[in-house]
Amino acid sequence: MITQVLLCGGSGTRLWPLSRKGYPKQFASILGEHSLFAASARRLSGPGFGRPVIVTGSDFRFVVTEQLAEAGIDPGTILIEPEPRNTAPAILAAALHVAAGDPEALMVVAPSDHAIADPAAFRAAVMQGVPAARAGRIVTFGIVPTRAETGYGWLELDGAEDGAAVPLRRFVEKPDLDRAEEMLASGGFLWNSGIFLFSARTILATFEEHAPALLAPVRRAVEGAVPDLGFLRLDPQPWAEAEPISIDYAVMERTRNLSVVPFRGSWNDLGGWDAVALEMGTDGQGVSLSGGATAIDCRNALLRADSEGVELVGIGLDNIIAVAMKDAVLVAERSRAQEVKQAVEALKAKGARQAESFLRDRRPWGFFETLALGERFQVKRIVVHPGGALSLQSHLHRSEHWIVVRGTARVTIDADVHLMTENQSVYIPLGARHRLENPGKVPMELIEVQTGSYLGEDDITRYEDVYARGQGARG
Repeated sequence: MITQVLLCGGSGTRLWPLSRKGYPKQFASILGEHSLFAASARRLSGPGFGRPVIVTGSDFRFVVTEQLAEAGIDPGTILIEPEPRNTAPAILAAALHVAAGDPEALMVVAPSDHAIADPAAFRAAVMQGVPAARAGRIVTFGIVPTRAETGYGWLELDGAEDGAAVPLRRFVEKPDLDRAEEMLASGGFLWNSGIFLFSARTILATFEEHAPALLAPVRRAVEGAVPDLGFLRLDPQPWAEAEPISIDYAVMERTRNLSVVPFRGSWNDLGGWDAVALEMGTDGQGVSLSGGATAIDCRNALLRADSEGVELVGIGLDNIIAVAMKDAVLVAERSRAQEVKQAVEALKAKGARQAESFLRDRRPWGFFETLALGERFQVKRIVVHPGGALSLQSHLHRSEHWIVVRGTARVTIDADVHLMTENQSVYIPLGARHRLENPGKVPMELIEVQTGSYLGEDDITRYEDVYARGQGARG
């Protein structure tokens, strides 16, 4: 059995405004109905693959379990990083965890935000690399290039590509266009997918040889991990001591024990809106449309309306990316798609909420979204999943009015507990301990009107919480 290790802690700022720190691209439905994370989990599951190990951040742990459940996949372990430390510590933590059960276990490690159109073909490529991995090699998967791409790293093969795993000569950093064209013409180079296959014993020995300073703090973080509901929280103190470094820089570019399996199928790391446009498909004028988008006399453009009720119309556009949401709009020249990350930094510098957060904020019990916000009031729409429950909590600076518009709510206010149905309302005084639950079998929806001197999400004191989130806005 091969253990799939999925890394899903990144923020994906190059796909802003659809991808933001609060809900990054791997969990969004960018290409079709399912998220990139769910598609990645499905891709490497089934015969020959065991239960996956997930490495993610605390804010996304319930998103991970919800999307895995929707995909019909039961995770093996969900490791919670106390803070992002890049891919090398994350992969090392997963390897130490897997090795504790079976040092010879094979692991295929992949980001959770790639698009691969033919999952069966990629599974076959993984199986092709198994003999080399069992023989102690580190196997990476190189994508047979279709263009002189400057946005990817490349791999130089040490020998002719023959369909089997071949030795790797070296990694090549993202090239300029002239160098990319030379490598494409030579035929001896592949794109670096960032996907690896190896045994737990092999990768641990590789860290021991090339990045020994990482082993001690990450090992202590794994050994000190604490179970939390269905998750395993790494020990934050030693984890903070681990150098934040990528797996390529830490070990892969230093070891000579690398083989490459060429993959000829469609692959895209969706590293920018230009990459998304390639996957969406185009009309005869090179235009990609999504949602409520309309193009009139446009060429080589991407137009997306990614919020319900938003209509985006482009007229006479050429080589333009336009992405519209309820609270933010991006318009950029297609050739400058990689600069979106700079726009996010500019928004953060000016204190714009849209840099990192959405109007809709997901929680383990459901979600809420802001409908209106003023100096001393806020109106929210709150949707609670069947069986979901908000924490028993109080606020220091605001009172609330709740109006049920769908389903049934069980409401606790101090010592009183009662059921509310559609069109019924209740007032929660400032300082009152209160809780909202959905005892029904359909989603419960209500409108909340807040009034007070401070309306931030961190004005919450929790007394009980079935999701063990602790204090603070998200916990």
